[in-house]
Amino acid sequence: MLPNPIFTLFGNDVYMYGVCIATGLICCIAVFYFYTKKKGMPAKVQDFIFFVAIAAIALGFLIAKLYQAFYNYLEDPKAGFDFYGAGMTVMGGLIGGAGSFLLIYFIVGKFYFRGKDKNLHVQYFNEVFRVAPLCILVAHGFGRIGCLMSGCCHGAFLGEDYVFGGIYMYTPDLNAWGYYVPTQLYEALFLFLAFGVLSVLYFKKDCNITMQLYLIAYGVWRIFIEIFRTDERGAMVLGLAPSQWQSIIFILGGIALFIFYYLKKIPFFFPKKEIEQEKSEQNANE
Repeated sequence: MLPNPIFTLFGNDVYMYGVCIATGLICCIAVFYFYTKKKGMPAKVQDFIFFVAIAAIALGFLIAKLYQAFYNYLEDPKAGFDFYGAGMTVMGGLIGGAGSFLLIYFIVGKFYFRGKDKNLHVQYFNEVFRVAPLCILVAHGFGRIGCLMSGCCHGAFLGEDYVFGGIYMYTPDLNAWGYYVPTQLYEALFLFLAFGVLSVLYFKKDCNITMQLYLIAYGVWRIFIEIFRTDERGAMVLGLAPSQWQSIIFILGGIALFIFYYLKKIPFFFPKKEIEQEKSEQNANE
């Protein structure tokens, strides 16, 4: 919808896509800060996580680009492996960013937290694990709005005349304007709705399975919405797009976590008495 630069900053063109990505990252940081502060996470752990997150986000963007370049190569090996000319895939960024975060969090954290703070990051990892899906959802939601603005990740072409459910937009892969199924908008609405629901569960019910719910819900949604997409997404395998295969892994991962929690008798929801006791202990320590 807004594929052209919206303004120039220091001689560089600024696109709405980039503005949306930046907005999503800012909201992601804000959600983490205010949500974990409300839950009593120490400032030292918060600061450490901010540094880890910056590194993980940078690596996530890099891996997202590698993912897309890899799939482009599988689809057309004759074109060669083109890293610089490839776009970015969200699923690759999520998996790469999450993996990078975990590695840095535990390896660097082991050296950062010493003395009286030894293993403090391990102690609060469950809280990080609970809030992470909320941070991802809000950032991803704004990212999908960015996709809508730039015209990527679009759905089927509906024609040049208005069709109910379609949006008039430009698509860079087809280099044409027209009415398309706005899969980006529908996904953004789903992501913001999921963010709202999980936020309520996080605070009102002290839900301890936000990650499982996120993995399964988003996996199912992504498999569904991919049916309506017609943009370039990489090589199809057994009739499924790369993101659909990755979504299956998301769903299986969520189910596996449910089973693990059940077998280890990890509570799905924290009892209110334990929560109040933890808060009293934190206040006493302060």
